[in-house]
Amino acid sequence: MRTLTLALLVAAAVPTLAFAAGSEPMSYGQRPFYLIDKMDDGELKDKLLACTDQTPSQTVFSIGHRGAPLMFPEHTVQSNVAAARMGAGVLECDVTFTADKELVCRHAQNDLHTTTNMVTSDLAAKCTTPFTPASGDTPASAECRTSDITLAEYKTLTPKMDAADKTATTAEAYLGGTPSFRTTLYVDDAQLMTHAESIELFKRLGAKFTPELKSPSVEMPYDGFTQEDYAQKMIDEYKAAGIPPEDVFAQSFNLDDVKYWIANEPEFGKQAVFLVEPADDSWDGEDPSTWTNQPAELAEMGVKYLAPAIFMMLTLDENGQIVPSAYAKAAKDAGLKLIAWSLERSGPLKNGGGWYYQSIADAIDNDADYLEVVDVLAQDVGVEGIFSDWPATVTYYANCFGK
Repeated sequence: MRTLTLALLVAAAVPTLAFAAGSEPMSYGQRPFYLIDKMDDGELKDKLLACTDQTPSQTVFSIGHRGAPLMFPEHTVQSNVAAARMGAGVLECDVTFTADKELVCRHAQNDLHTTTNMVTSDLAAKCTTPFTPASGDTPASAECRTSDITLAEYKTLTPKMDAADKTATTAEAYLGGTPSFRTTLYVDDAQLMTHAESIELFKRLGAKFTPELKSPSVEMPYDGFTQEDYAQKMIDEYKAAGIPPEDVFAQSFNLDDVKYWIANEPEFGKQAVFLVEPADDSWDGEDPSTWTNQPAELAEMGVKYLAPAIFMMLTLDENGQIVPSAYAKAAKDAGLKLIAWSLERSGPLKNGGGWYYQSIADAIDNDADYLEVVDVLAQDVGVEGIFSDWPATVTYYANCFGK
């Protein structure tokens, strides 16, 4: 195996790495071609096949969702380097905080029991809910939060693929359960990151930034640390690193966070992204009376970017074809820029695609439908970018269509 020679020093707290995007050519790998081969014959397939000789290039249309977690442990250095090598022009750090109020990259404040080895580590007793084995019909359980430990303690943990074996009777077995469509081949030596370290890494990878301020699992204020302090601290770390505001797309599911940035950090706030998902099962993309957040009202508040779950922007027409939903059209009419999440999170699509594709399930029965969805989002909905767990798929499409 060839040794990569260009080292990357992420930050003082992160070891020197033996790889770096830019030191090697970008690569699509095999997955985009695997998906294209599975497509039905037609105009889209012909167009994508015509691009097979193109040279991969970085594009902001392709957004790494927690890096490239279809293969690498999410929110690790290795996951994000992989995403950058696939041409992702925007990379994500989901931001939460430790007991000493330091910002780290985790999808949730309370996911350390599924994304790290905490339940088997020396810190296991500090978990909010230590591991409890499965018994009868009661599944195994645990809850370990970043707020249970200090930053120094957090840095001793080992990341893993996000999973848990609910049938486990030991903490060691609980660390298993990785879905069959992911892999554990690339977990060795994966490195956790603080938010500040992610900024330094993404900058060196030549990518833009989309940090998501995660909802705390602890009651706020937390030891005097308010929600506003939290929102401001995240922005302050970009300012301290000298990152131009136009390179940062701060995200939150909490509209108050977005409104805070608009009011208090307007240069960052103009690109703040309001993430949305249905409040309950009554939501219907064709029925405005079920929409919790009306697009026109969001635009009046100063929101510029809206990021709905994929299914919220799609529906089926009378011929069973995937088309933009009324919700997507209303958002575009209101002048909002749209971002989609998250492609390739669901694994194989043979049974309707699951949660992310619920509004178009009758048209989803093959992994090739990932590319059909990308095409409708790009050409008909007109999204600005697409999050994916394997960014090469979106990068290939974007390079082919000049996105």
